[in-house]
Amino acid sequence: MTTLLYWLFKYVLIGPFLKLTSRPVITGQEHFPEKGAALLAGNHQSVADWLFTPLVLRRKINFLAKSDYFTGTGLRGMLSRWFFAGAGAYPIDRTDADAAHAALTAGLEVLSSGQVLGMYPEGTRSPDGRLFRGKTGPARLALRAGVPIIPVGVIGTGEYVRKISRFRRGPVEVRVMLGEPLDMAPWAGREGDRDAEREITDEVMRRIQALTGQEYVHDTYGADMKKRYEAVRKSGHNLLDRPVEGQR
Repeated sequence: MTTLLYWLFKYVLIGPFLKLTSRPVITGQEHFPEKGAALLAGNHQSVADWLFTPLVLRRKINFLAKSDYFTGTGLRGMLSRWFFAGAGAYPIDRTDADAAHAALTAGLEVLSSGQVLGMYPEGTRSPDGRLFRGKTGPARLALRAGVPIIPVGVIGTGEYVRKISRFRRGPVEVRVMLGEPLDMAPWAGREGDRDAEREITDEVMRRIQALTGQEYVHDTYGADMKKRYEAVRKSGHNLLDRPVEGQR
């Protein structure tokens, strides 16, 4: 049922609207496997990132999402389940004492079944359009599952969301760029090695930066930067010297 909803969303309900209101462009599609498990690791500037990436790729892309989206009651709960299932979301039980373990388990289920998993190493949307330090979850998963990591850069989704939310006319170009898969051979046999996970993660983030051209803040997590911005906002000062890109 969820697979049927996914293709219904892509080709009937959501996909046509996205194509009508944007100019989706994909490069590097030769790096995307026609079959077998793979992990896509991308930058995250907007809520639309996880709509445009599946739009331009031939296979179903699964994304991890908290199970709360699938357990609601009433009409709202039904619509939530319908939307997230149709968008390729894979539920994670976050009641687990270790949320990271729950994500790892869910991710391994997707990859072990030969499917494609999409993840955002930054762990949150960028608060200002820059690319921030990646978390090691995707690297940990790739090592455990023995699958390649394909870097993905997406640009234009922040502008797209702003334009749609303000009912402005004219399509926005959204570019999805796939890089060459990262060969995991240099780290073979190092499952659970935190140094290996960090090396892989940093290399993936450098490759994403090369695709997008974003400024790369390699020593700061996006979530920490959000906290700093929030502290500044609450203090009553206006110290943000750059626009907040894609945060909708």
